[in-house]
Amino acid sequence: MPARRTPPLFLFNGAPTSCYLLDEEQLLRNVSILERVQERTGARILLALKAFSAWTLFPLLSRAFYGPLWGTCASSVHEARLGREEFGGEVHVFAAAFRDEEVDELLPLVDHITFNSIGQWRRFAPKIATRAEQFGSAPAVGIRINPEHSEVDVPLYDPCSPASRLGVRKKNFDSTVFDHGVTGLHFHTLCEESAEALERTLVAAEKKFAADFARCSWINMGGGHHITRSDYNTGLLERCLLDWKSRFGAQIYLEPGEAVALDAGWLTATVLDIVEADMPVAILDVSPTCHMPDVLEMPYRPPLFYAEGGKVREAPEEGDGWGCRLAGGSCLAGDVIPYTYVFREPLRLGARLVFGDMAIYTMVKNTHFNGLPLPSIGRFSGENVHIVRRFGYEDFKNRLS
Repeated sequence: MPARRTPPLFLFNGAPTSCYLLDEEQLLRNVSILERVQERTGARILLALKAFSAWTLFPLLSRAFYGPLWGTCASSVHEARLGREEFGGEVHVFAAAFRDEEVDELLPLVDHITFNSIGQWRRFAPKIATRAEQFGSAPAVGIRINPEHSEVDVPLYDPCSPASRLGVRKKNFDSTVFDHGVTGLHFHTLCEESAEALERTLVAAEKKFAADFARCSWINMGGGHHITRSDYNTGLLERCLLDWKSRFGAQIYLEPGEAVALDAGWLTATVLDIVEADMPVAILDVSPTCHMPDVLEMPYRPPLFYAEGGKVREAPEEGDGWGCRLAGGSCLAGDVIPYTYVFREPLRLGARLVFGDMAIYTMVKNTHFNGLPLPSIGRFSGENVHIVRRFGYEDFKNRLS
């Protein structure tokens, strides 16, 4: 297990709660790793907006400003607009299915559009051709393929599970699409995975689609690459990318989301109450259900830190001390992190806690369930915290009518 980052001590003293706090210096460290991969391989790395959409920090990431990333990949019209308006660079879009009106909105916005099925491509190919005739250009067109090779243990997150709706299997693929405007292929098999998992994926994908890759001008290897994790084998990644570039002659794209903002966010919380169940349960001003739903969906145990004696300590799952579970304030019975945390001393009301790695799949997935207020969003460099967004009643009310 890679070593965890420890939050700075000042987050336990002066920072607001509840609040997502984004670490600019860690973001810059992450993108410097991604920049080196791009420089050494010629691959282009895109930010997957589904994982991280905090656009106030896009200037640190985008080549349109002073960052290294080539652009964004979107899964909807709204994400594509955000990428075009706030990030710049290339905008790629993929969705399991598009509506007619969505394609009409997307064609002026995006540089690449990837379809999930041959049927969707056939349906919208005339629109793309018409745009090319009228304006002299249109987005590059791709098809998502399914190599039928699983690397993900959790079925909910496995794009290549037997029942997956994502991507065209080889038995259903029509290679004549390359004669009618398709220029690239996209595949995505990973979730928080290693370079070794990508290497195995590439072997499996090539066995089925080698002749099709040879006709591509671009190949998108999707997301789920944990490139900025401390134990990630970037050397192997670079060898894989250079090998495919040399053999297929295509522009390679990667679209990680987590790797861009890995370990770059904290979520501050305060203990509101402690109740007794089969063990103590600390109720916080943040909710697993509402504010970090991946903790329950994955599920996983987020790292948790507290301050004691002027030092920051991580609360382990086992060991000597006072054990408890952590829960939110919603009425959902399961609004509880289903793991134990152990502290040296019992928690007290008002104690400040900080969850780690809360930049990714948190703000993009949080909800207003029960009318619970969303945590604020802040950014910091050094000890200078700037709150960029607070949420109130109007945000809750305006979601509905």
